[in-house]
Amino acid sequence: MRTRLIALISLLTVTVLSASGASAGPSLPTRTSTEAAVTVKASPRPFTGPTWEFKLVFDTHSRELNDNIEKSAILIADGGKTYPPVKWVGAPPGGHHREGILQFKPISPLPASIELRITREGEPKPRVFQWPLK
Repeated sequence: MRTRLIALISLLTVTVLSASGASAGPSLPTRTSTEAAVTVKASPRPFTGPTWEFKLVFDTHSRELNDNIEKSAILIADGGKTYPPVKWVGAPPGGHHREGILQFKPISPLPASIELRITREGEPKPRVFQWPLK
């Protein structure tokens, strides 16, 4: 009975994702950037819900992390179209360690690749994190 229930739940999940146009796809790897004594890690979560989510972790031992992440981040689809974040759910500005989830509206149709770009104040160039999707 349990095996049948698990199979039914799996089938329903695939059906719902297919109908919504979302792609569960394989897990995308964490990308890391270390510049100016600040490490930023970006980890995409599976793109299955009403928003695309990226877990961001900022670490430093040299200065306060005062970034306004909603204003400094942008998602770029292949072809160059940009998408601003809709919400940051995480640690407020300050301190030497911040983490949280940056949310975007899903991109449809699914692009071949995406780039998360974070422009940090005082750094000469943005942090760039890229993932192929197809």
